[in-house]
Amino acid sequence: MIPQEYIIRHAQPEEFAAIGQLMVNVYSQLDGFPKPHEQPAYYQMLRNIGELTKKPGTELLAAVSPGGDIAGAVVYFSDMQYYGSGGTATQEKNAAGFRLLAVDTSVRGKGIGKALTLACIQKAKEQNLSQVIIHSTEAMQTAWKMYEAIGFKRSEDLDFMQGELPVFGFRLLLQ
Repeated sequence: MIPQEYIIRHAQPEEFAAIGQLMVNVYSQLDGFPKPHEQPAYYQMLRNIGELTKKPGTELLAAVSPGGDIAGAVVYFSDMQYYGSGGTATQEKNAAGFRLLAVDTSVRGKGIGKALTLACIQKAKEQNLSQVIIHSTEAMQTAWKMYEAIGFKRSEDLDFMQGELPVFGFRLLLQ
């Protein structure tokens, strides 16, 4: 359950830049995760996160406080061909995915990441899709544990390398 003080909703275009900066801040602070100078194209994509919403079936969801502060965000893909990862995930059919989940460091531990994850799962169920696919890295152990607790299972067939970084696939069967 999402903490009562936050709502999950579609991000507004005027929020895209702030969400992009939040994602850059979160990902650049992860121990063991590539820094902006090591993967500039990746961080450029994060900064311009709103551009992903131009792809069909792609949504940017935000967790927002009553005061309008963005506490976290995630990109949901109802069509895996637009998911944009390496490996085979973009070839998966009857599947949804989400990427780039980030929660502001000042509000971690309040269930915001889980609420964003559950919102994506609910969307996939409403669209009668059979599975949800995600990726994580060793630097994201907190998220990794949360995904497994929700029911995601490691799927080595979805693994790939992002430059020098191993990226690990997970799958949640819905049907």
